[in-house]
Amino acid sequence: MSDPQPVYLSDYQPPAYRVTHTELTFDLDPAATRVKARLLIERNNQADDKTPLVLDGEQLKLMSLAIDGTPLAESEYRLGDHGLEIHAVPASFCLESVVEIAPSENTALEGLYQSSGMYCTQCEAEGFRRITFYPDRPDVMATFTVTVIGDAQREPVLLANGNPVERGELEGGRHFVKWDDPHPKPCYLFALVAGDLHKVEDTFTTMSGRNVTLQIWVEKENLDKTEHAMASLKRSMTWDEQTYGREYDLDLFMIVAVNDFNMGAMENKGLNIFNSAAVLTHPDTATDAAFQNVEGIVAHEYFHNWSGNRVTCRDWFQLSLKEGFTVFRDQCFSADTNSAPVKRIEDVAFFRTAQFAEDAGPTAHPVRPDHYIEITNFYTLTIYEKGAEVVRMLCNLIGWEAFRRGADAYFERFDGQAVTIEDFVNCMADASGEDLGQFMRWYAQAGTPEIDAHGEYDYAHSEYHLTLRQRTPATPGQAQKQPLHIPVRMGLVGTKSGQDLTLTLAGETLGKDAVVHLRDDEQTFVFTDVAEAPVPSLLRDFSAPVKLHFPYSREELAFLLTHDSDGFNRWDAGQRLAMLALDDLIAAHRNGVEKVMDTRVTDAFKVLLTGAGASADKAVLAEMLTLPSEAYIAEQQPIVDVDAIHAAREFVRQSLAFALRDEFMAVVEANHTDEPYAPTPEQIAKRSLKNVALGYLMAIEDERAIAFCQEQLAAEHNMTDVRHALTLLVHSERDDLSRPALKAFGEKWAHDPLVMDQWFTIQVTKPQPDVLERVEFLMQHPAFSIRNPNKVRALVGAFAQNRINFHRLDGKGYALLADVVIELNRLNPEIAARLVTPLTRWQRFDETRQGLMRSQLERIKQEPLSSNVYEVVAKALA
Repeated sequence: MSDPQPVYLSDYQPPAYRVTHTELTFDLDPAATRVKARLLIERNNQADDKTPLVLDGEQLKLMSLAIDGTPLAESEYRLGDHGLEIHAVPASFCLESVVEIAPSENTALEGLYQSSGMYCTQCEAEGFRRITFYPDRPDVMATFTVTVIGDAQREPVLLANGNPVERGELEGGRHFVKWDDPHPKPCYLFALVAGDLHKVEDTFTTMSGRNVTLQIWVEKENLDKTEHAMASLKRSMTWDEQTYGREYDLDLFMIVAVNDFNMGAMENKGLNIFNSAAVLTHPDTATDAAFQNVEGIVAHEYFHNWSGNRVTCRDWFQLSLKEGFTVFRDQCFSADTNSAPVKRIEDVAFFRTAQFAEDAGPTAHPVRPDHYIEITNFYTLTIYEKGAEVVRMLCNLIGWEAFRRGADAYFERFDGQAVTIEDFVNCMADASGEDLGQFMRWYAQAGTPEIDAHGEYDYAHSEYHLTLRQRTPATPGQAQKQPLHIPVRMGLVGTKSGQDLTLTLAGETLGKDAVVHLRDDEQTFVFTDVAEAPVPSLLRDFSAPVKLHFPYSREELAFLLTHDSDGFNRWDAGQRLAMLALDDLIAAHRNGVEKVMDTRVTDAFKVLLTGAGASADKAVLAEMLTLPSEAYIAEQQPIVDVDAIHAAREFVRQSLAFALRDEFMAVVEANHTDEPYAPTPEQIAKRSLKNVALGYLMAIEDERAIAFCQEQLAAEHNMTDVRHALTLLVHSERDDLSRPALKAFGEKWAHDPLVMDQWFTIQVTKPQPDVLERVEFLMQHPAFSIRNPNKVRALVGAFAQNRINFHRLDGKGYALLADVVIELNRLNPEIAARLVTPLTRWQRFDETRQGLMRSQLERIKQEPLSSNVYEVVAKALA
C-alpha cells in the first residue's frame, strides 16, 4: 500500500464542469439507503469536448447511471475506489445516478450516518462523496432540491436545507418531504436529518420586516434544554444585522442536536447540525462555561450564513477565509454580550497555550497552508484562532469604519461565489486605501513571531526610546521568514503618577494609547515630551499574535498589575510575575534545593483580594487570581520537566492559600448566593470568583472549605457550583471525601450522557497516581462508547491533558493513548488523528519520555493507517 500523497495549492485548477442544479431523492434504510441524483451539468469554457467528467465517490454501490435518460454501458465509464470517470459527455446534460449506501455501518460519521437511530449528515470537508457521485469541491455551487423518504413511525421528522415545499404519505407506512434551497451552495453545506425528533419553535422579524420561523429539533427528553440556545440565536441574528447589516435570507432556520458528531457544529445552509454538547443547556446539567460556549457556537454557525455560505471558499486552502473571519465575528459578539475583558483574556490564554504549541510542533502550518494530505487535519487552531487574530489585526489596522465598508463590499461583490483570501483582503485595501501587501505574509508564514523589546528613558531630553526586533523561528518546510507587519498597541505608564502618559512620536501627538507599526526586522521609536520615567505597557489587548520579550523586573510587573489602564495587560503582568516565581521553583525542584515562595507574588495577590483590585470587575479579578496552567508553563520551558512544573505550581497554590487563607474565605462567603440561577455576566462573575478562591483553600484542604464544598454539592443549586465542588472533593487526597461524592453523582446522572461526560473528566484529571487505572476501568463503563466522539474526548482526551499522569515515567499513559488511536483509526480516523496530538510533541520532553513517546508513534505507524492518522504521525516522526 503506497503512502497517501499531498494536495498542493499551486496545483489548483478551476473545475472542468459545474453543476447548476442538484436534485436528490433519499429512500432511507439503515443498511441500504438508496440515493437518486439528477445533476444538471455544464462544461466550463476552458475545458474542451475531450475532457472527461470526473466525480468523487467513496463507499458507494452504483446501481444505475444515465445521461439525458440514456443508460451508460460499463465501457463508457471507469469506476474506482475514490470516484467515477465518464469518458465523454456533452457540453450540457443531465446526469442521473442511483447509489446504495449503509448509514448504520458508517462509524466515521462522515457523509450520511445513523446516530442513536437518527439519520444525520456531515459533509464538510469531503463527506458528500460518501452520499453520491459528485464534484466534491467547494467551488462547485448549485441550487438543491431534496426529497427525503422515510418510515412514518421511525422517522416522523424529515429535514433538509432550505424551505419545505411539499409533503405527503406513501404506501407501506412511508412518507416524504420535499425541500428547496434557492441559494447556490457547495455540496459540503448539504444537510439531512431524519428521526423521531421534537421541536421548540419561535419567530424572528428581520430588519426589513420579514418573519423567519426558528426551530430547534431535539429528542423529547431534551426539550427543556433549548431555551438558552434559542435566545442566543435571536441575539445573534440581531447583532449581525446591527453590526454588519446582514439579514437572514430564508423563511426557516433550523438547529438539530445530535449525540454522535465529530465537530462542535456545522453551518449547513438553513439546517445547522450541532453536537448535543454545543446546544443543550439547563442550570441543573450545564455549567456557566457550557452556557457561554453554546452561545458562542450558536452565533458562530449562524454568522456563517454570510461569512461561509453566501460567500464561500474557492478551495480548502482558503479555509480560514470563512473560519478565521467567523471566529472573529463570534468573539466580538460574545465580548459585546458578556464581559469584553474576560472574553479577551480567556481567548488569549487558550491561544497562547494551545495555538503557540501547535506553531512550535511538527504539524505547524500557515493560516493558509500550501499543501495537505488530509484536509480534516487542517481544522486547527491555526486556521480558526490564529486566523481570527489576523482578521482582528486587519480590523485594528484600518479601523472599524473601513473594515465594515470592506466587509460590505466583500459580501456584495462575491455573493453566491467561491473566493480566496486575496479577495477578502483586497476588499479591505480598497475600503481603506491601505497597502496590505506585507500584511498578506501573515497568511503565508507558519510559526509564532517573537518580538524582543528594549526601552530606555532619557532623563536629560525627556524621551523614551523603544526598540523592537522581530523574528519568526523556522518551521517545517519554512526555514527563512520575512518580516511581518505587526501592530503593537501600547502606552507608557508613569512611575510617579501611575497614570498613562501622552504619547508624542515624530512630532505627532497620538494620545495615551496608540499603535506603533513594526514592519522591519528592527525599529526604534522615540517618544518625546515624556514627563517622567515610565514603564511601557506593550501589546495591549494582545494586539498581535506574537510572543513578547521585555526585561520587566518583578517590581515593574507588580506596578503594571495595579496601575495599567489596559485590563488585558494587567492580567498579563500578573501572569508574567507568577511565571518568574514558577521558574525559580522549577529550578529549585530540579536542583533538589528548598523551595521558597516569592513574597512579591503573595503581596500582589493580597492587593488584588483586599486593596484596589477587590473593587474591580469580579470576572476579571477571577482571571487575575488564576495561575498559569501547567500546559502554559510547559510552553515557556526549553525542556518540559513534568514533575517539576506540577510541584512548582502546587507549591505556589498552597503557599498563597496558607498566606491568604482569611482573604480567600472572605471572597468565598461574600460571593455565595442563593438567588435563582441565571447565566448573566453578573452571576457568572460571582460564581467564578468564589470558586477560584475555594480552589485555593482546597489546595490545603482547609476544613471550612471542605464543609463549604460539601454544602455546595448537596445544595444542587446549579451545575457550575456542583461540578466545581465535586471536582475539588474528588481531587483531594481524601478518599472519604471523593468516593461518596462520585458515587452519588454518578448514580443520579446516569441517564444524562452530557453530565456523565463531566463525571468522566473529573475522575481522569485528578492529580493522584491511580488515574490511568481509573481510565482503563471507566472505558468499560456502560456510559462510555468508543464510537462516540464526546465520550472519547471526555475520558481519553481529558486524561491526555492530565500532564502529571499522562506523562508517567513507565510510559503506560502513552501506550494507552496509542491503543485507543489504533482502534479509532479503524472506526473514526478524524477523531483518531486529533487524539494522537499529545504524542507528537515528544521532542519537547526529557530523553526518557522522548523515547517512550516516539516508540508509541512508531507502533502506530506500523498499522494500516488512514490518511488522517498517517499525515500526523509521519510529520511527528520526520
